[in-house]
Amino acid sequence: MTNDLIAKAAIDRRLAEILIPVIEDLGYELVRIRLMSGKETTLQIMADKPEGGIEVDDCALVSSAVSATLDVEDPILDTYTLEVSSPGIDRPLTRMKDFDMFEGYEAKLETEELVGGRRRFKGELAGTEDDEVLINIEDQGKEVTIGLKFDWLSDAKLVLTDDLIKEMLRQRKAAGTLNEDAFDEIEAEGSEGENK
Repeated sequence: MTNDLIAKAAIDRRLAEILIPVIEDLGYELVRIRLMSGKETTLQIMADKPEGGIEVDDCALVSSAVSATLDVEDPILDTYTLEVSSPGIDRPLTRMKDFDMFEGYEAKLETEELVGGRRRFKGELAGTEDDEVLINIEDQGKEVTIGLKFDWLSDAKLVLTDDLIKEMLRQRKAAGTLNEDAFDEIEAEGSEGENK
């Protein structure tokens, strides 16, 4: 049901199994889940609407449903802080459909194993074909399109560019969800987990 990009560690996968039905029942999708243990334990959940454009109020709804479920199931032994955020503009790409949705935008992909002598690829997304994600990269001064199997990916995220920001704003206006204050708040929240 989940892949490594959505939920990596065994505990993340267990939590995803419990929480995906809850999140989907509310009409949202789980983009990524990570249980981070440090001085404090934090459960980070990134959610989105199927068509994109999740807002602060939506995050609050997801948060209370997740809290209620985890209180009953109690899979996390330590006390923890729950953070529910939107994927942010420089969002992680965790599902096959994300690579089609953001075709033409710049992304950074990483693979578990070496592919053609490298693990990191940066370039323009070129959609998907069967079980592969296509990306245009520069190789010895020429642009080439390569296919990476979706299962090989260990990390994938969009690169923040002016085009991407314009497109995100356009999507939000089209969805009628553009509220500048909420937007600022969400971006701060959404990108916070990314830069640690």
